[in-house]
Order: sequence, then C-alpha cells, then structure tokens
Amino acid sequence: MGQAWSVFSKKPGPSGFGANSTAEFVTANIDLHSKTAMVTGATSGVGKETARVLAKRGAHVIMAVRNTKAGEETKLKFLEEDPSATLDVMQLDLGSLASVRKFAGDFRAQNLPLNILVNNAGAVLPEFELSEDGMEKTFATNHIGPFLLTNLLLDTMKKTAKDTGEEGRIVMVASHAHALASKGIPYDSLNDKKRFSSGSAYGITKLANILHANELSRRLQEEGTNVTANSVHPGVVSASNFGKTLGSDNLFKIVFLTASRPFMERTIPQGAATQCYVATSPQLKGVSGKYFTDCNEVPVLAKVAEDPKAAEALWKFSEDFVSAH
Repeated sequence: MGQAWSVFSKKPGPSGFGANSTAEFVTANIDLHSKTAMVTGATSGVGKETARVLAKRGAHVIMAVRNTKAGEETKLKFLEEDPSATLDVMQLDLGSLASVRKFAGDFRAQNLPLNILVNNAGAVLPEFELSEDGMEKTFATNHIGPFLLTNLLLDTMKKTAKDTGEEGRIVMVASHAHALASKGIPYDSLNDKKRFSSGSAYGITKLANILHANELSRRLQEEGTNVTANSVHPGVVSASNFGKTLGSDNLFKIVFLTASRPFMERTIPQGAATQCYVATSPQLKGVSGKYFTDCNEVPVLAKVAEDPKAAEALWKFSEDFVSAH
C-alpha cells in the first residue's frame, strides 16, 4: 500500500498524517524545550521552515548555513514571530571539507548537547564543477559534506542520548529522484565532465543520502546506540529556492519535476512536514533505516537503495575520500 498511497493519494496514511499535513500540524503536541536541533540549509525553503517549527516547539536550533548574513536575517524574522525562540547561526559550506571540519570543531567547543540533526541542505548544479577537494560538486555538497559532518557530530549525539536517556534522531533529506540512479553510484565516472548531467548527478546524490542513512542506521544499531537514522522525500517543493535552481531548459526539471507535479508537489510547510515528523514524532521511537514520504514509511523506488552491499561500498568510498582530504 505504502508506495501507491504516497505517490498518488493525498489522504492521510497509517501515521494519521499525509500530503496535506504541515510541519506545524505534525508537531502540534510535541514539546522540544529539552532538545537541541541542528538544521543545515536553514535560510530558505523546507530547511527554513523546519528550523522555524522546531524552534517554535521549544528546541534550541543551530542554523548551519553557508550565508551567515541571510542566516541572521532569518533568525531575526523567527524571533519577531516568537521572541522566546532560541536560535544560533553558524557558518557551514558543505562543499568544503575544511569548512565542515571547522564548523564541527566550533560546535563541539561550545559543549552543547545535540539531539536532532537534519541534513537538509542540498544543491543542483546546472554545469559541471569540482569542489575545492576535487570532487564533482553536487556529490561533494549533497553527500560527502553531510557524511563528514554527521560522523564528526556522532560522538556528541551518542553522549547526549546516553546522558539524557532520550533517543537521538538523524534525518537525511533525500528524494524520489534517487530512482534516476537505479543502476547505482558510478564511482569511476563521478568526476567525468563529459558524462555529467545535472539530473543524473542529483539523482546519484539522493541515492547516496538513502544508502548513507541505511548504513549509518546499521552501525548505530550494531553498537546498541540510542540514535536513529532515517531518510525522507519532502515532495516537489517548486516554490522553494531549490525548485528554482534549474533553468527552464533543464531536461531533468522538465521530465522529472513536471511529470511528478500532480502527485508530489507540496507547499513549503507541507514539504517540511516529513522531516519534522521523522525528527520528533514519538510514533517513531526505535524506528531506523527507513524511508519516509508524507510522514509515512514507504518503499524506496529503486531496489539498489535498499542494497546493504551498496550502502557498505558507499561508506568505504566516502571514508576513504574524506581521510585523503
């Protein structure tokens, strides 16, 4: 039932929520005053709405953003709405491993707890570009950066979960676009400019997000750690800056976004609902390594996304790349 319901119906699913549910609605009865949450890409779109709603529910929200001026402006708007909100803006460029390491070091130096990590930030690049570390920049920003960030924050999350007795939650914002990478991740040609297309590059990173969450979940469960990791599809949020990233002549946008719009288009509050639900809902205690759409668990669209060997291979590739840079 899951997949057919999630893609073609806006009726509530087994969770009691569905495509029309908003982030505020799914968190209405949740008190986060004892929690610290981190949201990457918190200045626009679903990331901004996620940060706003988590702060509205009482969480101390760390807004990890590339543009700190935009971050401070966003923070002020949140405080105008709710003067009691607790928010901090910190600079983070996920396309730079040096920036990720500095961010994580600065955060750890504050000795803050960390209960929730929402790896929300993502990019679609219309042209081929290498990151400063020598990786195709879409893959570097959407996967390698979040992979390193998550690993550098894991000890803090584990300690917080142990000290408080409260489950830690890691949310990877993926996409149904992972179906565009149904053959898996082409490690040998990731940096091949001649084979680059923005749509396939993006699909590869969204597959990586799901595989990352799955392998991380497996490792956390193996350790007996009270931290979960899940991935989510927020829907096609065309009103967000992300939806405007691609030009009108981009084949990926024309084919994938246009074809899926009648079934998957969401407003920004609706788009943020699933990641807020997965990050906070008591219904999901102990649930890990799953994929969610419209606040309900659903099957992945590409079989490779549930392949444990593919997840393990990605982890090793990512670990090797990060350690070499």
